[in-house]
Amino acid sequence: MRTIDKRIEVKLAAVLIKRAPTLTLAFDDRCKSRLATTLDNGEEVALVLPRGTVLRDGDVLVADDGALVRVIAAPQEVLVVHAHDVPTLTRAAYHLGNRHTPVEVGAEHLKLEADPVLEDMLKRIGAHVEHATLPFQPETGAYGGGHKHGHDETFVEDYALAQKVFDEHHGHAHAAGHDHGDHSQCGHDHEHEGHEAHEDHDHDAHGHTHAHR
Repeated sequence: MRTIDKRIEVKLAAVLIKRAPTLTLAFDDRCKSRLATTLDNGEEVALVLPRGTVLRDGDVLVADDGALVRVIAAPQEVLVVHAHDVPTLTRAAYHLGNRHTPVEVGAEHLKLEADPVLEDMLKRIGAHVEHATLPFQPETGAYGGGHKHGHDETFVEDYALAQKVFDEHHGHAHAAGHDHGDHSQCGHDHEHEGHEAHEDHDHDAHGHTHAHR
């Protein structure tokens, strides 16, 4: 079995890339640095990449014998989120980011892996959600800590509603405390999948609402 252990960071001639065998992977598998998988030509290979590597559509990898392999993002079940106005789409992006959810950002839409809890939350804050089967390439490196500030009444109402939806699905409502889990861009942080969901907290000091991520 050949081992694929490098990703090429420089641009190669198109003819070389075109001739390379392809490896089609969904997003979750493109997050794995250690993976036994199969090229599209049927050859079994082992991915052994630096930890933290997230492969994207079009990446070119190198096997231990020097051969090239081109990565293709596999179509998968996703949610495509639209809104009737920019503030609603922005709020949708905020609530997804506050839960460390991998999101692909388009000019007028958001895309995320299909999840019924998130779908319910998005619909309740006024977003339009469609199911589709498409390649998924979320933003990278954008799921760390920090604060978001809401200064209008509508934002506060949406924020409270979003938390209420999660409390209904997870059967808990914590008044205080933080749970600092994995802030990785890969995978889900929902309790129904074995991970603790990050709680949101409203603070009214100085007339601002601070959402801790």
